[in-house]
Amino acid sequence: MKNKDAILTIDLGTSGAKVSLVTLDGQCPVWALEKVPLIIVGAEGAEQDPDEWWSAINRAVSRCLSKEVISRSRIRAVCTSSMGEETVPVDRDGNSLMNALNWMDQRGGRMIREQVRGVINPLGYGLGNLLKWVRYTGGIPSLSGKDPAGHIAYIKQERPEIYEKTYKFLNSLDFINLRLTGEYIATQDSVLPLWVTDNRNPSNVQYHSSLLDILEWDRDKLPDIVASTAVIGKLLPQVAESWGLSNDVKVVAGSVDTTAAAIGAGSVRDFDPCLTLGTSSYITAHVPYKKTDPFHNMASFPSAVPGKYLLMNNQTTAGGNLSFMADNIVYHRDALLQEEHKPDMYKIFDEICEEVPPGSNGILYAPWVFGERSPMDDSFVRGGIYNVSLHNNRGDIIRAIFEGVAFNSRWLLEGVRKFLKSPCDSIRMTGGGAASDVWCQIYSDILNCRIVQMDEPIKTNARGAAFIGAVGIGEMSFEDVPELVKVKKVYEPNPANRALYDEKFDIFKQFYRKNKSLYKRLNKDRDAAQQRNLNK
Repeated sequence: MKNKDAILTIDLGTSGAKVSLVTLDGQCPVWALEKVPLIIVGAEGAEQDPDEWWSAINRAVSRCLSKEVISRSRIRAVCTSSMGEETVPVDRDGNSLMNALNWMDQRGGRMIREQVRGVINPLGYGLGNLLKWVRYTGGIPSLSGKDPAGHIAYIKQERPEIYEKTYKFLNSLDFINLRLTGEYIATQDSVLPLWVTDNRNPSNVQYHSSLLDILEWDRDKLPDIVASTAVIGKLLPQVAESWGLSNDVKVVAGSVDTTAAAIGAGSVRDFDPCLTLGTSSYITAHVPYKKTDPFHNMASFPSAVPGKYLLMNNQTTAGGNLSFMADNIVYHRDALLQEEHKPDMYKIFDEICEEVPPGSNGILYAPWVFGERSPMDDSFVRGGIYNVSLHNNRGDIIRAIFEGVAFNSRWLLEGVRKFLKSPCDSIRMTGGGAASDVWCQIYSDILNCRIVQMDEPIKTNARGAAFIGAVGIGEMSFEDVPELVKVKKVYEPNPANRALYDEKFDIFKQFYRKNKSLYKRLNKDRDAAQQRNLNK
């Protein structure tokens, strides 16, 4: 192993920075995680410190390389996978001007809604603007404000001094590449959620002037666009020296996590779906065409695979619901609980969940704890634990969370199946949540399809970034990928649970539809008041 060539991969997610060494045949013998805090601001804000990202990356690199499993001289390239919808304004020296706005931040919702309205249609967009976005980009800015289009709208209106000082608005992937090489660039997928690019040719993505005009942005404040497989330069001398690597180590542009996960799971062939279960969750599939379904908030966009589009359908909070349970309910440090040590709660959750029968003894859980963007785009909706009675216990609630996240994925899958014109009867599953055997079986039962659990699923993004990097330096092609990934286990749906889960899924959807207006009444005035306090 020590003498094998490898790619050093960086995988930045909401929870932290993961750094790996991945060999050219897809093995990942070294992996390290350094956590990064998420800063919640009021009811709508979510931020992270970009310098904390870089510090965490450096700590994780040091831990990986110190193990000396693979010789540093055999590291051929660095390639990054990162969250897809963060916004970092930087100055001409590359310094961040404020905290990064996270993909959960929705403070720009009001501003972006004002910018996109016109001749109103049922979706809430001006009809002319809607047609332009769908024609050129394939998608539309989220009315919730949870993407860089909303973030920049918020900064421009509420933080005009930051907007004026900004040299470039960068995604988290772009920011890491800036730290690695000194280059201000974006990839065809990292730039996507700005919603100002012409994506009709996936191999030649360019900014479009009419879309920039709608949002009233300066083109000069946006980075140039390159392919995910482009070699953007070599490691900066100070970075190479700090890491103990050669100055000749190349940096490949990389991709956002949705793209890397699909590639790392081996889903590079057309219509082969992949479900990633992490803090958030998304269903992806490569397709040979550009297509939009605005009613289900999903579309296909340029992929790292040349000439291909990637269908993406995303739900805001998935595994994050378990983090919420662990950190804010079970082990929240208050007068009731003062222990310093917190055990591996996720392993314990698995054990508890396995002892509770399907259906969670009647409890139904809604996983919308930070609003939702698909299957509904609703910033006011919130989570809930329904139908609790005196005979229920904590185990029932824990299993209901597992099931509630899967019910929301099934709702997403309804639109995906129509989009692909495919039954999607077999889905590759990856991400940290896919390490749970019991959750994989729940997904199989609720989605009524075969779940293919990838080996070491938490490392899938790293493998995807490594494969992109290896293609970028000419060591392999994407056609090689399916033969390099491994499967841990295959789960088949249990027919005995079919009727139960079909009925609960129908009720799950009704809970949202019947309570939609109540969620808005509960949260609209409170969110507005908190936002006014923040602006004082």
